[in-house]
Amino acid sequence: MESKAYNILMYSHDTYGLGHIRRTMAIARNLVGPEVNILIVTGSPIVGRYTMPRGIDFVRIPGMIKKTNVVYVPHSIKVDPKIAISIRTKIISATAKSFKPDLLIVDKVPTGLKGEVLPTLKWMRKHLPCSRVVLGLRDILDDAESTRADWKRKKFPEVLRDLYSEIWVYGTKSMYDPITEYAFPDDIAAKTVFTGYIPRFIPRARKTKRKHKQVMVTIGGGGDGYTVLDTYLKMLETNGTVDFKTLMITGPFLSLERLDELADRARALKVQIKPFVRNMEKRMAKSDLVVSMGGYNTMCEILSLKKPALIIPRDNPRQEQLIRARVFKEQGLCEYIRWDDVSPETMREKINALLDDPTACTSALNTFAMTGLKVMRERLQYFREHC
Repeated sequence: MESKAYNILMYSHDTYGLGHIRRTMAIARNLVGPEVNILIVTGSPIVGRYTMPRGIDFVRIPGMIKKTNVVYVPHSIKVDPKIAISIRTKIISATAKSFKPDLLIVDKVPTGLKGEVLPTLKWMRKHLPCSRVVLGLRDILDDAESTRADWKRKKFPEVLRDLYSEIWVYGTKSMYDPITEYAFPDDIAAKTVFTGYIPRFIPRARKTKRKHKQVMVTIGGGGDGYTVLDTYLKMLETNGTVDFKTLMITGPFLSLERLDELADRARALKVQIKPFVRNMEKRMAKSDLVVSMGGYNTMCEILSLKKPALIIPRDNPRQEQLIRARVFKEQGLCEYIRWDDVSPETMREKINALLDDPTACTSALNTFAMTGLKVMRERLQYFREHC
């Protein structure tokens, strides 16, 4: 008799940007197998642009856009936000009841956006007692004070205590310890597994002799990184001739007006500009330096490819990127400029220094271990062997 496939349901709320869906896809590609099905429930408006390996599929729920840390509105359909959340909640619940996951991995928010995953969590506890429920967290959420207050107000510790099997932290305790920073209660800390950072396994670029070095500029989804792109082009516009080439990836959520403006300027500077690329890692592999805002996924790509990086971290509405830049800088893994301090002059100085002497970063990068996928595979094997 053929054995039943192991079903994994992954939830990624994806309000605005690429980070959550890219991390979810990286994990899914690693965990899928001949006897493992993975279904991703996501609000990402661009999930269909990604190639889905055999064994992975997705269910698209209506997208939401974050206006502030607490206000979300529908991305496309013109309905009341409460109606959109109601639709999303019912789709998530119906998917779980039909798919009957052996493992549910929830990304970042224990109850989902506006509590939309809570009914599914309660149903699984009652009807699928052998199934596991895991919360996946990037290592840094926000500053300690804001995160502690937010978790207390939303009663996340109680939800984790009652409805979750484990918490996977996609980082290393020695770099940043959310158990301490965010004051996890002892029983929640006992459920926490540090997986390590999530590596990207990609083909290395062929080594070819190039006349010019290559700088890649990327701002993730593009919704909030115009300042980085604008400052970079101003640096080129005021610097005369430079001895490096540039690939600029604006992200699919940059407004069309700003994309057109940047494209005109980039064309005059002979800068290659693209709104979106499916395989960011392959592009990065061909670069000598990465300029980025320093989101979790971009940093994982930088670590995997061992690329020198200049980070310009956003510090509003969350301080996550700034904290990560500081932590990585302390370990010698990158250089960074604070958002309020970035200018064409400071950017030019840092870029020239990193291109002239990349060993300032690469020596630390070469010894940095990334264990995220290995540990997750081990946990999956354990779950499959134990009810």
